[in-house]
Amino acid sequence: MIIKNLPTEFEQARPIMQAIESAGFEAYFVGGSVRDTILNKPIHDVDIATSAYPEEIKKIFKRTVDTGIEHGTVMILDHGEGYETTTFRTESGYQDFRRPDEVTFVRSLSEDLQRRDFTINALAMKETGEIIDLFDGLRDLDNQLIRTVGEAYERFHEDALRMMRAVRFASQLNFKIDSATLTGIEENSALLEKIAVERIRVELEKMFMGQTVQAGLDAFIDTDLYRYCPGMDIYRTELQSLTESELPSLDSDTEVWTFITYLFGLQNGSSTHFLKTWKTSNQIITDVLKIQKVIEAILAEQLTPKVVYDAGLERALSAQKIAIFFGGTIKNDEIKNIYQNLPIKNKSDLNIDGGQLIKVAHIKPGPLLGKVLFAIENQVVNGDLANKQEELVSFATQMVTEEG
Repeated sequence: MIIKNLPTEFEQARPIMQAIESAGFEAYFVGGSVRDTILNKPIHDVDIATSAYPEEIKKIFKRTVDTGIEHGTVMILDHGEGYETTTFRTESGYQDFRRPDEVTFVRSLSEDLQRRDFTINALAMKETGEIIDLFDGLRDLDNQLIRTVGEAYERFHEDALRMMRAVRFASQLNFKIDSATLTGIEENSALLEKIAVERIRVELEKMFMGQTVQAGLDAFIDTDLYRYCPGMDIYRTELQSLTESELPSLDSDTEVWTFITYLFGLQNGSSTHFLKTWKTSNQIITDVLKIQKVIEAILAEQLTPKVVYDAGLERALSAQKIAIFFGGTIKNDEIKNIYQNLPIKNKSDLNIDGGQLIKVAHIKPGPLLGKVLFAIENQVVNGDLANKQEELVSFATQMVTEEG
């Protein structure tokens, strides 16, 4: 197979490949970019594998960076772009079920491709567009099949995260997992506990953002992978319910975790604890809790302008999307309309601030000042007070008097 019209990313990298070949070495495009090109999908990083050893690459090119020299990876800097080239290698001794204890540089493309996870990711491409397929990856692409290179047991013992990658690819590509590969996941699912939660989290997020989540979710549940994910082992019923439903299209990590926590019935402190076990960022935790409040309001049919204001438009729209799955009826445009009609979009839109209240309303700095500003903000958002300075000052003065 030869790809005649190469994506721009490959065309720009061809001079790098040609320079390596002119020096007497082999060079190939490898990995997901090759797979996605064949599937007519957008490509991202362009990875180059070569028979040249790192020191040989550094002699060919004037500007390089040792980005992973111990694993044979050198970045070549060319015309403002960086191209990572990795020497063909074999790996052995995976005592932590994730990283090899020993890496050996080799000159053989076949040996290099043999250590890769799935056949659809073990394709190589010459700079001319010719595809090198040593493990029937093209056939598996045609059959929409995810299959390990060689024995599933060996591949998963080399890197247990590959089991999560399998269910993620099933979701992203709408592929089925080969029966022997599926059995391999089922028999080795407990190895997932050996993997850092941050790495599992990335694969889980991508699975839930895939085009056909059920394709990955079925395998995730049936092979018991979920049991070895933080805090998920008691939620099989909830996860199983998703396999028979049309899921919302989740577009961000925040939406994924909001959806999962709401599915599991987690709120406030329980959500925070759960998300911390997954080592999500503090920002995601904050956003999830805000979105949950909007979902609750939508489902209780008590959505007010203040609820939308507190969340912000983006979070409120995420809430609407997720709430629909759980029985909400509010439409996307209704959320936008509520937001557009807000008197102010944030506190800085108020026609008064703390400094002005101190000067005009004679309120001393301290807790009372903050309390007055908060009350003003709520009154304006709810439409009970016009955002005019004289009215805001009058309200503040009256409030101070009453607080007395």
